[in-house]
Amino acid sequence: MPDDGAPAAAPPPVSWSRAQRRLHWWTAVLIPCGFLLAFVMVAWPLSDLLLKFLLYQAHKTIGLTVLVLVLWRLLLRARRGRPAADPDLPPWQARAAHIGHLVLYGLMLAVPVLGYFVAATAPAGVPTLFLLVIPVPHVVAPDEAAFGVLRAVHLSLATLLVVLAAGHAVMAVQHHRRGRTTLLRMWRGAATPPVR
Repeated sequence: MPDDGAPAAAPPPVSWSRAQRRLHWWTAVLIPCGFLLAFVMVAWPLSDLLLKFLLYQAHKTIGLTVLVLVLWRLLLRARRGRPAADPDLPPWQARAAHIGHLVLYGLMLAVPVLGYFVAATAPAGVPTLFLLVIPVPHVVAPDEAAFGVLRAVHLSLATLLVVLAAGHAVMAVQHHRRGRTTLLRMWRGAATPPVR
């Protein structure tokens, strides 16, 4: 076959890089924390207004942090690629995993962005303070009607994100129990099968 001068495609990496693995696990911890915190902050009584304010700011900080981490993950993935799927994985499972990852990434981006707009349109006009010290400007004004719609969509998509993330975790454990290296590669970068 003649050489057309195009560079050969680089083979996929054997495993996730250390940065990719750390970003994955930080995101995996922050998402359920933010989800649970949302229920606590909403239920917290207005009589303890300062703590309620702090809970809301913590929730917003988690959401903004998740957004930054996911964008960072996508940048690393675009630059470095991802390991190939386990060769013994049935094709339909590989396709399902690919679609599941796309949906998870979409939700991990959409939920924090929607959360930002929920905060911005809230009728109370409470500021957003990242890490309690960095003001994040709201690009839209308070709007009660928009707030009601955005809050409902934000909650629905956040619930879907947590459910899909839990399913993702369960499948990773199942693959690990069947001797596949998926979980090990994401945990410590190992590519050798687990010892049974």
